Amino acid sequence: MKHTFTRRGFIRSAAAGSAALTWLSAQKAPMVYAAEADKPAVLGGTPAHAGGWPGWPIWREAWEPAVLEVLRSGRWFRGAGEHVEEFEQAYARLLGAKRCLATASGTTSLMVALHVMGVDAGDEVITSPFTFIATYNAILNMKALPVLADTDPATLTMDPASIESRITERTRAIMPVHIYGLPCDMDPINAIARKHKLAVVEDACQAWLAEYKGRKCGVLGDLGCFSFQNSKHLPAGEGGAVTGNSDDLLDRCQAYHNCGRAYGGFKGSTPYFTRGGNYRMQQFQAVILMQQFDKLVKETEHRGENGDYLSAQLKQIPGIEPVRLPENSYPVWHLYPFRYDARQFNGLTRDQFVRAMGAEGIPCGGGYHEQYFDGLLDEAIASRGFQRLFSAERLKAYRDSFQELKGNRQVCATTVGMFQSVLLAERADMDRIVEAARKIQVHSAAIKKSMG
Repeated sequence: MKHTFTRRGFIRSAAAGSAALTWLSAQKAPMVYAAEADKPAVLGGTPAHAGGWPGWPIWREAWEPAVLEVLRSGRWFRGAGEHVEEFEQAYARLLGAKRCLATASGTTSLMVALHVMGVDAGDEVITSPFTFIATYNAILNMKALPVLADTDPATLTMDPASIESRITERTRAIMPVHIYGLPCDMDPINAIARKHKLAVVEDACQAWLAEYKGRKCGVLGDLGCFSFQNSKHLPAGEGGAVTGNSDDLLDRCQAYHNCGRAYGGFKGSTPYFTRGGNYRMQQFQAVILMQQFDKLVKETEHRGENGDYLSAQLKQIPGIEPVRLPENSYPVWHLYPFRYDARQFNGLTRDQFVRAMGAEGIPCGGGYHEQYFDGLLDEAIASRGFQRLFSAERLKAYRDSFQELKGNRQVCATTVGMFQSVLLAERADMDRIVEAARKIQVHSAAIKKSMG
């Protein structure tokens, strides 16, 4: 049976699997003979990993007094306290950004940034197809068209070589996505943007502390956007941020996210002289986030070490190809992905490989699929509004262009990913992941036969 995975569905499945594996590890372990250890679990052998995996998110009782103080104060909304502003200043320092604006979510941070960069009804924004659906939605909510550049199969991020062919007279911005915490190759992307006078809004919603050539993601374009949703490395249930180095742009972001109220140097003759919405962060969210900064830094280092180790080991297994990173770049692994070549596994499909890894006690999934065929974009371009904004010829050409995304099709069909908390385990657990993959590769013909 074909298995379809979403990132958050995979996270829920992995969490459930971890709980079951933790229970199993508490039982008396049977004696393991060499032949059993060598045989894949799906063929009756002993799982490579019998223990659980770190859970997520993690709460510490030491954080509770500060949160309770805010809740008991009754000063919960942004305008009634100082904590959101404190968070903004601290997060900007953490990234090396001049300014930060906290928002209600990662999606709203993208919408605020797009509006401030002048994206409007009837415009086009070039972005990556291999991303969480919020990237598409943020652009659609501006009544603009998310034009999809292709994905580089080696990096899983936007292929800079595919961008210029997508530019039209309506293109207003480029939105590269640092998916899974993998930095995009920003130098050529920024060069294309400068050449065509386009804005660059980084979707860094999965890339806290990721680096590209010595600078953090989120400060590499005009504006950067982050998410603090429950699954993220810096979680508060919901929440987001816009970062950048321009006071003018951040003043405009501040005004737009706060009902259009004048702010800083962005002023008019009346308090409400510009459009806006309510995209504000709450005070208790800021307190939750600020208490996790040290934890974020330490865990990012730990994931990085385990991710580097896994890449070095897994690439020695025929049929497994870790991602290629831009030169002098540092990923943060919101998911740890690799490409899977079924031909090197005797035709064992990716979904069968995922099932076999699950039997070994290694939770993994298939990542994103070709979402542009799911109906969301069809519904948008069939709507009355988009039909008013774009000609029938443009919308047909736009829909037809999905067939050109050959790199992304390959990525969606062959990528396997493990959730970030797996990388918070010990080095010995990384060896068990490698052991599981090796066993499956060696016995792939037998596994294929057993699965039919």
